[in-house]
Amino acid sequence: MKASIFILCLLCFALTPLAASHGRIVQGVTFVERIQAGDATLTLHNAALLRYLKVIKAYVAALYLPEGVPPQRVLTDVPKRLEISYLVSIKGGDFGKGAEPVLRRNLAAEELARLRSRIDRINAAYRDVKPGDRYALTYLPGRGTELTLNGTPLITIEGADFAAAYFGIWLGRRPIDDTLKNDLLGSG
Repeated sequence: MKASIFILCLLCFALTPLAASHGRIVQGVTFVERIQAGDATLTLHNAALLRYLKVIKAYVAALYLPEGVPPQRVLTDVPKRLEISYLVSIKGGDFGKGAEPVLRRNLAAEELARLRSRIDRINAAYRDVKPGDRYALTYLPGRGTELTLNGTPLITIEGADFAAAYFGIWLGRRPIDDTLKNDLLGSG
């Protein structure tokens, strides 16, 4: 009897690191530890909750980067992925409305004007989401920023300049939410 309890405890101990290496769960949302994006293997850096008006749990986001790329370089020309799982419903047209003031805070007027057509194209690609839906923005150098909804590609926008500006909504100098940015960029 004691030997079987010992073996069971040993088995549980041995399996614990394996379970932890499969990803992270935040607010019941699971993010895998690694994803393949083109030729790049991206590793989960961190995941965090965004609270709208500090009360409403709006979504959980996860940041993926290549091994060895420090989070401070997230807005440079490196592969990256931001995956967002929604806890509330949002109309497709509201994504652009929410992004616009953050883009204006982070970009000079001439830079915003230069990116305008690409920003309008991605904003037009957004669809309504309901709780459980998941958007992902994946940037690959030389290819562009791909927007997917629940794994279905919607659009790819060219340019490292676009990727830096658009990922800056969450990770830029003046992001949509400082706590979310700090949590995503903080140590995993």
